Amino acid sequence: MTRTIRWGVLGTGAIAHKFADALKVVPDAEVKAVGSRAQHTADAFGDEFAVPGRHASYQALAEDPEVDAIYVSSPHPMHHDNTLLCLNADKAVLCEKPFALNAREAESMVQCARDRGLFLMEAMWTRYLPAIAQVRQWLAEDAIGEVRMMMADFGFRANFNPEGRLFNPELGGGALLDIGVYIVSLASMVYGEQPSRIAALADIGATGVDEQTTMAFRYGSGAMASLACAVRTDTPRDVRIHGTRGSIHIPAPFYDAQTATLNAGGEEPVTVQPDRVENGFKYEIEEAGRCLREGLLESPALPLDETLAIISTLDAVRAEIGLQYPMEV
Repeated sequence: MTRTIRWGVLGTGAIAHKFADALKVVPDAEVKAVGSRAQHTADAFGDEFAVPGRHASYQALAEDPEVDAIYVSSPHPMHHDNTLLCLNADKAVLCEKPFALNAREAESMVQCARDRGLFLMEAMWTRYLPAIAQVRQWLAEDAIGEVRMMMADFGFRANFNPEGRLFNPELGGGALLDIGVYIVSLASMVYGEQPSRIAALADIGATGVDEQTTMAFRYGSGAMASLACAVRTDTPRDVRIHGTRGSIHIPAPFYDAQTATLNAGGEEPVTVQPDRVENGFKYEIEEAGRCLREGLLESPALPLDETLAIISTLDAVRAEIGLQYPMEV
């Protein structure tokens, strides 16, 4: 792999813009090409980010010899097919969260990457933020003892648009897959395993997707997690992790995670505020680049088996709340 990772961006939506913007501050990476479903949108994206390769199809992007890795930013239901398209063209892939619509799709994607010996990673950008990396270190050092309880929420009030991605079942809409995946993934990071028991309740809105969902997880040790997500309700967007010897507080971890506070052993609280850039996508780009240069096929911070386990947990939550998408029937 060359020193500078040559990225292709599949899709031209808002999150693709954020990814391309973050690449500006990663010195050993560049956007080499963009793929869209129409030439004019590829050209507009190319003009905005000075991208030389502008393709009017995803197939053409996947086949571009100037591209090393492709960021898949299409809507949830397209992640499976778009990722397989890129992998079968021998491209490394960073796939936006949720990794897939369900575990069946995710398993197919992972198997293809492993069969072809290619790098594949879920773009769970928050896991690589400096403050979250510090939390992982505290947990690894047993700074708060055995984790017994975690409480996390992520909710905002979006304008109702039945055709938009948040509310349209044809686009895999709803709170759980769009933002609930963040808190389920964080619980997976904190506990290092998936829950042995899951209970969930949801408010299914007019379009048939969950507008708010609450989850209760129980782990084998008896530890628990209380999680909530919403796209029609503002919530504090807060995380608190409680252990036998202390606690960790992460304010707003799903937006910027600028700080984390450790309270342990009766000592004075320790708050870390690592230096970080405004666009946090930078850190997942750096992690993917590091893995590619080192010849790794997955990120140690979020292995593919964990991504598969998280998707299976999301499937179990959806079974609890009775949420099935039309393309799954």
